[in-house]
Amino acid sequence: MKRRNAGNSLVPIGIGIVVIMVIILIVSIVIKQRGGSGGLGGGKTLDQLYDKVKVTEATPRKGQVTFESNNLYDELPEIDKYPLAVTGKGSVDIEIFTSGEKAGKDNDSWLIDVANKFNGENHTLSNGMSVSMSVRSVASGTAADYIISGKYVPDLYTPSNTLFGEYAKTNGGSLEIYEKRLVGNTAGILIKKGAYSDFDSVIKAVQDNQINVGYTNPQTSATGLNLLLTLLKDGTENFTKFNANIPYVAYTTQQMRDSASNGSLDGMLTEYQAYINDANLTSMYDFIPFGVRHDNPVYICDKEGKTQDEMDAVKMIVDYCKSPEMQQIATGKGFNANDDYTTDLDFTGAEVTQALVTYKKEKDNGKDIIAVFVADNSGSMDGEPMNELKSSLSNGLSYINDNNYVGLVSYSNNVTIELPIAQLDLNQRSYFQGAIDDMKAQGGTSTYEALVVAAKMVQDAQKDHPDAKCMIILLSDGYANGNYTVSDIENPIKDSGIPIYTISYGSDADKDELQKVSNINEAASINADSDDITYKLKSLFNSQL
Repeated sequence: MKRRNAGNSLVPIGIGIVVIMVIILIVSIVIKQRGGSGGLGGGKTLDQLYDKVKVTEATPRKGQVTFESNNLYDELPEIDKYPLAVTGKGSVDIEIFTSGEKAGKDNDSWLIDVANKFNGENHTLSNGMSVSMSVRSVASGTAADYIISGKYVPDLYTPSNTLFGEYAKTNGGSLEIYEKRLVGNTAGILIKKGAYSDFDSVIKAVQDNQINVGYTNPQTSATGLNLLLTLLKDGTENFTKFNANIPYVAYTTQQMRDSASNGSLDGMLTEYQAYINDANLTSMYDFIPFGVRHDNPVYICDKEGKTQDEMDAVKMIVDYCKSPEMQQIATGKGFNANDDYTTDLDFTGAEVTQALVTYKKEKDNGKDIIAVFVADNSGSMDGEPMNELKSSLSNGLSYINDNNYVGLVSYSNNVTIELPIAQLDLNQRSYFQGAIDDMKAQGGTSTYEALVVAAKMVQDAQKDHPDAKCMIILLSDGYANGNYTVSDIENPIKDSGIPIYTISYGSDADKDELQKVSNINEAASINADSDDITYKLKSLFNSQL
């Protein structure tokens, strides 16, 4: 047997090692040049990222500003935006508007389960006419707006608590209380385990800026409205001191729950039924009840216009919901707990209406607000998405207070500062409208470059307004193909503390990508198709601007 020459065998091995080392060296140089991420900016500061972006400044052109009040009827999308969760097919069908915790998935599906069971049992009136239930999930505040405007009025309305029902009555809605309690629940503030034992202590800790707590928009969420009224009962200052240290306002209770599940907040609002069904929340937070009870009352709508058959069907359905068997199902899903919690609090529709006016006026506690809108003008926005983006921005301007400082950035292949930050007086509004009018969809999608530019604009403006509340609002379909990625901007944006609210356009929008952007600094991400974007922007602007 021939023996191999050990010396010669080492030559190819040595060459291979050298080749590998060269490859590693080249890769490390590339990674270093690219900042250590999938994009070109990983590990860079905001200023360093900004220096690499090609930015142009547009010449402002005035557009025509209108001051007509937006009509609630026209703002609301067609009701099909909120499809039926259960469709009844009886000769007498009773449709119910319900809050989300009763018509969602899994443990949030109680009213869906009840309706399906009821419809499967073929109930009839004494005259032989068949009776069925239809269930539509609509946020409590939004449902109240439908009833007030008359755009779409259900037979029954079961919000989480009485607050929006009384508000709707006071503001012209045709409805009245039919049943005070459908299933029991309570609103509560969640606080990290062992930190505080009572509501007042939590509120004082927020007012003293010792903890970070988020809450839900009181214009849409019954839980958020409950908190607002509970705070205001001790005076406006009690609310303004609390709100001065709030980093995050979510659109709905479900959105707040999702945002807080990562543990980044010291506290948040939710309902007991949601809390007890989420192992993540129960492991991290204690539940402290507050405010009026969330006993899911039932309001009957347009009672005067109902036939006797319809009234009989309403009674049959409400009695069925309150039957021991259906209540047992509700208890299994987390309802009907905390019945030992009682309160003397009770608010009229007039008090709710005034509280919402106070919220809009006082929520910023006299602080300046700096906001930059970032509009996606890329080719993927061509057609209806761009038309709706322009329309919703124009309509949304009427909901922004004059004392705010606002700028506008657009982007496609490159980034354009359409409007530098300035106070939103009549002059600035006119320039803003002119920029909106001139927007066209074309080219690539430099989303993250645009966000870098917007953040730099905000930071520069902060030098003159150091105590300002700052934000960026991104309007996009979520797709990006520029040099930067969300990973490149994540740390610099996080360090800046500027929340980025995202509004997604179109059914094909990359909502997950936009959610990542909003998650950086705990901002809301609103998934809105074109037919309801105006209404949702109104809600966002009213709560933030």
